Amino acid sequence: MRVAALAAALGLAAAQAPVFRADVAAVRWQELRHSYRAGCPVPPSALRTVRLSYWGFDGRAHEGTLVVSSRVTADVVAIFRRLYEARFPIRRMQPVSAYRGSDDASMAADNTSSFNCRRAVGSATGSWSSHAYGLAIDVNPVENPYVLGSHVLPPSGRAYLNRSRARPGMATRSGVLVRAFASRGWTWGGRWNAPDYQHFSTTGG
Repeated sequence: MRVAALAAALGLAAAQAPVFRADVAAVRWQELRHSYRAGCPVPPSALRTVRLSYWGFDGRAHEGTLVVSSRVTADVVAIFRRLYEARFPIRRMQPVSAYRGSDDASMAADNTSSFNCRRAVGSATGSWSSHAYGLAIDVNPVENPYVLGSHVLPPSGRAYLNRSRARPGMATRSGVLVRAFASRGWTWGGRWNAPDYQHFSTTGG
């Protein structure tokens, strides 16, 4: 009787466990209001909104939003499905427009994001960032800072400069985050000479 009750309880718990969900839709202006600018290299029609499930640092399932290129929606859904199944924690996930288009503000909030029509950080030529095409995603910027010489972006990422000490939300060479993106052919900025641990892209830049 006790075994049957336990099995029933476990079955109920499994049935109630939140499942991964993803939805791809046309991008809305409110998701681009502050991140789309004159001269942007792609039109809004080339972008899509992906709403998907993720696990937060609080151990609970949440729904987030990424604005990405229409070319990579299948990749994004597959990658974040793997992260969800592994319960990899993500702090928050909102379009950069929620931060008035400020990359610095988005990073400071530890926000995982993709599209932002801006130039590449540290570029000597002023070339467009992969983010301006919706072909790059930054994940947990505080736990995975961009180390550009003596500059750490965001500054609060200094607490995570020791990459030998793996902590929740970090990108590590053999970790699930890097493997999930690599499974779809995306490259990781953590291997650059000036490592950008948060950055994953289809273009290598």
